[in-house]
This record gives sequence, C-alpha cells and structure tokens, in this order.
Amino acid sequence: MEQTVEQKLRALYALQNIHTKVDRIRQVRGDLPMEVSDLEDEVAGLETRIQKIKGELDDYEDSIVTRKNMIRDSLAAIKKYEAQLNEVKNNREYDAISKEIEIQGLEMQVCEKKIKELGFDIVNKTQVYDSAVADLDARKKDLEIKKAELENITAETQKEEDELSLKAKEAEKAIDERLLTAYNRLRNNSKNGLAVVTIQRDSCSGCYNQIPPQRQLDIRQHKKIIVCEHCGRILVDEALSGERVEETTV
Repeated sequence: MEQTVEQKLRALYALQNIHTKVDRIRQVRGDLPMEVSDLEDEVAGLETRIQKIKGELDDYEDSIVTRKNMIRDSLAAIKKYEAQLNEVKNNREYDAISKEIEIQGLEMQVCEKKIKELGFDIVNKTQVYDSAVADLDARKKDLEIKKAELENITAETQKEEDELSLKAKEAEKAIDERLLTAYNRLRNNSKNGLAVVTIQRDSCSGCYNQIPPQRQLDIRQHKKIIVCEHCGRILVDEALSGERVEETTV
C-alpha cells in the first residue's frame, strides 16, 4: 500500500529522532576515537622506524666485522709477502712484492678508517634508536590510557546505542529506498547529522534562515515533502511526532 506524504514525513522524523539520540551518545566520546586511532598510527609508525634503525645498526656491525676480516686477511698477506722477500732473486721481484705489501697496508688503513667512521655512525644511530624507543614507550602509555577511557565510556553507553541502532534499522524499513538515500546523503553532508528539521521562530532550525509564512503553512499541511531553500534539509511540522528533535548549530 502506497504511503501518504504525511506517513513518509512521520517515518523520516522518527528516524531522525533515533539518529539524533545515537549522535548524542557518540558525542560523549568526543575526540577519543580519533585520538586512539591517531595514537595507533603513531605507534605503528614508530615501530616501523625502530625496526629500520635496528636494521641499519645491524648493517653497521656486519660492515665492521667484514672490515676486521679484511684487515686480518691483509695482515696474513703481508706476512706471506715479507717471507717471500727473503727469497727474491732480482730487483723486479723485490719491487713487485714490496708493491703488494704497500697495497695491503693501504687497504688496512682504509678499513681502519671505515671502522672508525662506522663506530661514530653506531653511536649517533644508537642515540636516535634510544630516542625512538623512548617515544614509542610514551606513545604506548598514552594509547593505553586513551583506550581505557574510550572503553569505559563505550561500556556505559554501548547497550543503549545498540538498542537505538536496532530501532533505526526497523524505522528505515518504513521509508522507501529513494527517500532513505536522500536522507542519508543529507545526514552525511551535515556537520550535526540533521537531515530532518522543524521550524522554530519562523526559521529553519538547521540553518536559521527564515521560512516564508505560505511555505510554513504548506509544511503543516503534510501534503508534500518540502526542503529548506538554503540548506536542503527536509522541513517537517513538529506535531508529526510526540518527540522533539533538538537541533544544534550547523
């Protein structure tokens, strides 16, 4: 059976009343859900950063080990070449072996310099690592506190919110799909979640722009769906429901 316009408006107004109650419950939580989400992102970012720094420190340590092994190999090579010097038969062989000893000595100097540089890098990077770990510990504590606050508030209101959400789903069944889509779009585009508003002091209670007398009369007759010319919200007569939607500022 086709609904009358008044029935459609009554159903929309009833749904808005339910959603307004849900919105008020969620407002009690304030910015806590967003703060918790931001802290979770920050903790994840710090953990990733710490893992990266730890990887860099491990690479520095591995590089030092590699350089020390190169020095050890150069020392062994120098010892071998020095033994060969005692067996050379001409100046050409002597110069060639001496050149090899010189090359190994230079490689050792390069390795020693690099080890020293890596030592400085490790000291500096360790300071960055320790700072990041301290930040992570602090953020985790903040997150734990904020989560506890949010859980306490949610525990106090969750039952009521769940009941209202069920009522909202039931109320939605009384509204045709096209009208419900328009209603949801208006709610999503409104900062205060109001898609259906009443007239207060001859004005739209959603945007506070004045409504002409003839238009107010049309609204009270419940013969057609009328929207505010300024904000697009659906305008209804408060008499459609025993409950009143307490509109808040846009």
